[in-house]
Amino acid sequence: MTHFAEFRVQVGSPVILGNDGFGEARIVPILGGTVSGPGLVGTILPGGADEQRIRADGLTRIHARYVIRAEDGALIRVDSQGLRHAAPEVMAALMRGERVDPALVYFRTVIRFETAAAAHEALNRSLFLSEGQREPEAVVLRLTRF
Repeated sequence: MTHFAEFRVQVGSPVILGNDGFGEARIVPILGGTVSGPGLVGTILPGGADEQRIRADGLTRIHARYVIRAEDGALIRVDSQGLRHAAPEVMAALMRGERVDPALVYFRTVIRFETAAAAHEALNRSLFLSEGQREPEAVVLRLTRF
């Protein structure tokens, strides 16, 4: 496994859809961001979203979709699915938008890319694991190729 890139995803205020019995549903708009690293450099385009389900115990199921414009102009679709959880008091602080020690939070996603750009064809053939960190106005993902 090798370090691939770091994503800094700028996020907006969540749209709370309510609890339909499967947990609180919310959609977090993706406003933009940056991608930097040895495997990919680019810009995260605005317009994506992170759909979340939050159980009563704080376990959050994450499914984010957005698009990267690589440094060479190629468009790359990101599909990221994962889990985030921590002790109840830590999750409460995260939900209030507070900064918490990332060592106290389990936040992992599996990322799959899709692109028609020949120069990035290898992305279509690999899976990536990310370790995430929630900041007040951004999510930082550190991707590893495996």
